[in-house]
Amino acid sequence: MPRQARLDAPGTLHHVMGRGIEGSEIFRSKNDRVDFLERFASLCEKEYLITYAWALMPNYFHLLVRTGGQPLSVSMKRLLTGYVINFNRR
Repeated sequence: MPRQARLDAPGTLHHVMGRGIEGSEIFRSKNDRVDFLERFASLCEKEYLITYAWALMPNYFHLLVRTGGQPLSVSMKRLLTGYVINFNRR
């Protein structure tokens, strides 16, 4: 059974997590973590996301964020698309 659509009103608190396919590593080096965090920080500086907590593990991440000036889906698309393109190039 599919889950219900995410409530995404401005100011909503979200727990976001991402995992590698079949447990594969999504952060293989320090450069991977730095790239991800710089992209994430850029979204926070523009006040698209307000961060309460984050954790990066080799094969997954957790973010506790409150949405700001744009929907969560747009912020995550910007963060993850750019990160994955650079990850695949490396």
